[in-house]
Amino acid sequence: MYAVIKAGGKQYKVSVGDEVLVDKMGVEAKSEVEFNEVLMVGADKLVVGNPFVAGAKVVAKVVNEGRGRKVITFKKRRRKDSKVKRGFRRDFTRVVITSIAA
Repeated sequence: MYAVIKAGGKQYKVSVGDEVLVDKMGVEAKSEVEFNEVLMVGADKLVVGNPFVAGAKVVAKVVNEGRGRKVITFKKRRRKDSKVKRGFRRDFTRVVITSIAA
């Protein structure tokens, strides 16, 4: 069984036991989190929501919070003596999916 959930403006395809990095939620480790915005549930038959599946939820357990690897953006304009170097690190919450209720 799998589900497509919406978390932090992004969509994730998850199944039981998956470890997913979602945008930082500010929740303590070892706590339970429910995702009620379930877009689709697939098992023997596929259930697609309009926009969400009624009564469906995904329960996950928070493992930890952290920051991702640094991504460097470098822009250089030839012969203009112009260059910009910026770095970005994504804040995330690591969750493990424990159950999917359709």
